[in-house]
Amino acid sequence: MQENNLLLLTDEQMRTFITNGCLLLKTDFSAEFHANLLEQLNTVYTEEGNPGNNLLPRIRDLQKVFDHPVVTGALTSVLGPNYMMHAHRHGHFNASDKAGGWHKDSYWGYDRMRNHHPNWAMIMYFPQDTPVELGPTGILPGTQNHQSRNFESSEQAGEVLANGEAGTFALIHYDIWHRSTPNILGQPRYMLKFEFMRTEMPQQPSWNNQERAWKRPTNLLAPIAEHDLMWEETWNWLSGEIGSLAETASPDAEHIQELASQLAGFEPTAINAAYDLARRGQLGIEALLKGLNSDNEQVSRVSAYGLSVAGSGAVKGLTAALTSENKDIVVRAVFALGELRGLAAEAAPALVKLFEHPAEEVRIAVVDALGFVDRPSDEIVASLAKALQDANAQVRFMASLSLSRLGASAEAAVPQLEVALDDENRYVRAHAAESLHYIGTERAKNTLIKYLLNSRWCPTTTKVNAFYP
Repeated sequence: MQENNLLLLTDEQMRTFITNGCLLLKTDFSAEFHANLLEQLNTVYTEEGNPGNNLLPRIRDLQKVFDHPVVTGALTSVLGPNYMMHAHRHGHFNASDKAGGWHKDSYWGYDRMRNHHPNWAMIMYFPQDTPVELGPTGILPGTQNHQSRNFESSEQAGEVLANGEAGTFALIHYDIWHRSTPNILGQPRYMLKFEFMRTEMPQQPSWNNQERAWKRPTNLLAPIAEHDLMWEETWNWLSGEIGSLAETASPDAEHIQELASQLAGFEPTAINAAYDLARRGQLGIEALLKGLNSDNEQVSRVSAYGLSVAGSGAVKGLTAALTSENKDIVVRAVFALGELRGLAAEAAPALVKLFEHPAEEVRIAVVDALGFVDRPSDEIVASLAKALQDANAQVRFMASLSLSRLGASAEAAVPQLEVALDDENRYVRAHAAESLHYIGTERAKNTLIKYLLNSRWCPTTTKVNAFYP
C-alpha cells in the first residue's frame, strides 16, 4: 500500500498509545464483508477446528483487513515503515460465561526481557458486533511496562473493554495485561489476534507528527501509576532520539541516594526512580550499575531499564557487567546495550564473544540485541548466521529476526538462512523466510521464491474439497 493511503495516527493518538498502551480503532468495511468473514470463520472452525498460524491463508478475506488504511496507518505510526507481520497468529473463540485470567502474552512460549519501547504490537480484530455482553477482550491501560500485577480487580484498574461494532480493533503494546471477559449471550465471539514487529529503528516520527514537544494526552487512562519521564523518553525515542534523558537533571548525591533506595519498592515507583537516575549523569549511572548487579531481581531488572536510556555514559559499566557470573545480570546488561544501539557500538565485540556463553538465556539476549545495532559489521552478520545453527530453537529464530532488521547488509547470511528454511521449528522456518524478504537482494529473493513455490499451500483444499473446483 502506498504511504499516502495510510491513515496515520495523530499526535494525540500517539500520546494515548504511549501512556495507555492501547487504542481502540475501527475499519469501515460493509456489514456484508463482515457477514461473509463470519461465515468463513464458522465453516472453518466447525469443519476443521482452529486454523492457528494458518488463519490468514485459510480465511482469505482477512488479508483485506490488514491492508486497510486504518490498520496499516496505525501499525506504521507505532512500529515504523516496513513492519513485519509475525508468523504467529491466532483466532480466539470465546463462548465462556467465565472471565479469563489476567496475563501478558508470552513470546510464543519462550522468554525474553520485555521492551518498554514499542518494538512489538498486537492487533485484536473483532469481525462481529461485540457488545459488552458478548465477552470482548479486557485491557489494563498503562500496565504494559509493569512486570507484576499491580492491581486487585478490574474495577480498580480501570479496565478498557474492546467492545464495539464489527470492524473494531484494539491496537495494543505487546506486553500489556489483558484477559477475556464473560460471554453471557452464548453466541460465537471471535477475536483475531495478530502480532507485529518493528524492523527499522526510528529515525524520525512515523505518525502524523505536528507538535515536537511531549505533553500528556487528554485521555490518560493509566490509573495505577504515572510515568512522565518514561512517556517523554518513549516519545523522543519514537522521534529518532537515543539517550534523550542523559544528563538532563542535577547529579545531587543525596537525591540520587534516595532514588536508589526506591528501586526495591513498589514496582511503578521503582521504574520512575530508574528513569530519574538515568538523567543524573555519572553518579546516577553508578547507582543504576550497582542496582544492576544486585541480588534483588526487581532492583536488577528496573536498573537495566534505567541504564538502557542513560546514554553513552552507561556503556562502559554495562560492558563490564557482561563478565558477571550471574547469567541474569548478563542478560539484562545485554538488553540495555541493545537498546542503546549505536551509542553502544564499542561493546559489539564483547557481545559477539557471548555467542559462546553456555547459558541459552544469554545467547538469546545477544542475538536479539545485535539486531538493533545501527551499523552492522561483517562479524555481527557472521555471528548471527552461525547462531542459526544453535541447539536452542529460540536462539535460532531470534537470530533470523535480527537478520531481518539488518536488511541488505546481511546478505552474507543467505546460505545459512536457506538451510534454516528446513529447520524443524516452524518459527525458525518462518523467520528465515521473512529475513530473506527483508534482506531483499536478488540472491535472497531467488532463495525465498524457490522456498515459497515448493511449500505452496492451497487455502481452499480441505478434507471435504480435495481437488475440485
